[in-house]
Amino acid sequence: MSNSADSPGTGSTGSGPVRAFRLRPVRILTVAVFALAGLLFITSFNTAKGTDIRQDASLLKLSDLIQERSRKNQGLDQSNAALRDRVESLAESDDGSTRAQDRKLSGLEKSAGTEKVTGRAISVTLNDAPPNATAKLPGYPEPQPDYLVIHQQDLQAVVNALWQGGARGIKVMDQRLISTSAVRCVGNTLILQGRVYSPPYKITAVGDPGRLQQALAASKAIQTYMVYVNVYGLGWKVTEDGTVTLPGYSGTVDLHYATPAR
Repeated sequence: MSNSADSPGTGSTGSGPVRAFRLRPVRILTVAVFALAGLLFITSFNTAKGTDIRQDASLLKLSDLIQERSRKNQGLDQSNAALRDRVESLAESDDGSTRAQDRKLSGLEKSAGTEKVTGRAISVTLNDAPPNATAKLPGYPEPQPDYLVIHQQDLQAVVNALWQGGARGIKVMDQRLISTSAVRCVGNTLILQGRVYSPPYKITAVGDPGRLQQALAASKAIQTYMVYVNVYGLGWKVTEDGTVTLPGYSGTVDLHYATPAR
């Protein structure tokens, strides 16, 4: 007797009809599932290369990368400051300049923000509102997420008001501002001169405390900010710090246009 089950067909070679061999749908589905599972296993293995994908250091979050670059920039700033001090020390040892020229240069350095400045100071601290904040006063809508965080224009309003109030020097967080400094925010973080900061943000200004506080109170932009302080709980704190010494700016300066100082 021949093995008719192994040979598809409809004819007969023995005592009975030959039955056609057919794959049942259930068998087809089972084979497909196992094939797909094998494909996924191979793909996962090739991706992980034997490591835990979730713990792979090469898959850093963008925020981690930003913080790493910020720390690197801080180290470069410190190195640059040390080199600058060395260059200035060598230049002062034999620069051939007169005392009048040295005094003029010193005055220009103070105006440029590269020299330390000491005097009475105030500090302004801004902070995000609590994430569960609600409207504290009647007639105001419930807050959107955008209402509860510090924005770039808030920091700029404080800095501009302090300059208008006669500040002789301003420091944001731990960095001195100069004419080319740009206060920028990305999301809920501050990016200043290549370094990243999170709230609360502290701004310190050396000058007459009375004039500085008057300038803050007179700023239209800050008056708008104070509405959000009173309604949604954004952080706002002004303190007098007594005598403070602000560090000189130690980073690089990239100028696109410049004119000689007269």
